[in-house]
Order: sequence, then structure tokens, then C-alpha cells
Amino acid sequence: MITFLSIADRALAWVLDLIVLATSAVVTLALVSLVISRFFFGYSLVGMHEASLLAAVWLYMAGAVLASRRNEHLVVDFLATSLSSSRAKAAHSLVVSILTLIIAGFFAHWVWKMLAWGMKRPQSIPVLDIPLVWAQMPLALAAFCAMIYALRDIARAALQLSYLRKEA
Repeated sequence: MITFLSIADRALAWVLDLIVLATSAVVTLALVSLVISRFFFGYSLVGMHEASLLAAVWLYMAGAVLASRRNEHLVVDFLATSLSSSRAKAAHSLVVSILTLIIAGFFAHWVWKMLAWGMKRPQSIPVLDIPLVWAQMPLALAAFCAMIYALRDIARAALQLSYLRKEA
């Protein structure tokens, strides 16, 4: 089971890396094209702004998932760095992971309600004429992955606490 989860985690990271690279390219090319067309030709390319915004949402959410995967998301580590014992650090990690799971749960609930509302009242992005759900899906990805990685962090912290208790 652990091998399967490890393979799934690496596959997800590979897909997210591809999403980050592709959306970075789309955002950059769309905005550069938009600026060049406006400055040199006095013409605004239809749909470029919407395309860059859609790609940016995917970029931000994929980046957030990658940061959660690597434990590189924004943290306030004043308390964590001031703890001296390994047991206190593990307990702190457990509390932080549980709080992260709770917050991610609220986020997932909000995203679920947003997606359900969107399914009842389907809408599309005006200029590109693509379903709005393509702009909402990265939020669902981020919410789901945030909960999965919070559960992973809870398991890691609990195992570390268990190991430290046996050691003591």
C-alpha cells in the first residue's frame, strides 16, 4: 500500500510540474502577446486576458499543492524553532497538521458547494466560451490535495510521537 501511495504521489507531482510549466508558459506568452499587440498595433487580442487569468488560477493552485507536498508552504515557525525537545516538535507538528486538515476541510466544503452551484447553473467564460468549471477545477484539486497532504502530515507526526514514546 505504501508503495502504491508513493508511486501515486510521484505521478501527481509529475502532473503538477507539467501543469506549472504549461500554465507559466501560457501566462507569459498571453501577457507578452497582449502587451505587444496593444503597444505596437493598438489592437487588443480577444480572449488573451481571460486565457492568462485561467492559466494563472491553474498555476497558483498547482503551485500551492506542490508547496503542500514539499512542506514549503507559508509558515510561522517562531514557536517551532524555539522548541528544543523532539517530542515537543512532533507534538507541535501534529497540532499544526490537525489544524491544517480542519482548515482544508472548510476549504473543500466551500469548493464542493461552489461546484454544486455551478452544476445547477452552468456558466461559461464569456470570450473563450468554455465552461466555468475549468476555472473552478484547480480549486477542487487544491482542496482535495490539501486534505490528503494534511492527513499525511498527521500520520507522520503521530508516527514520530509514537517512536519517541517507545524510545523514552
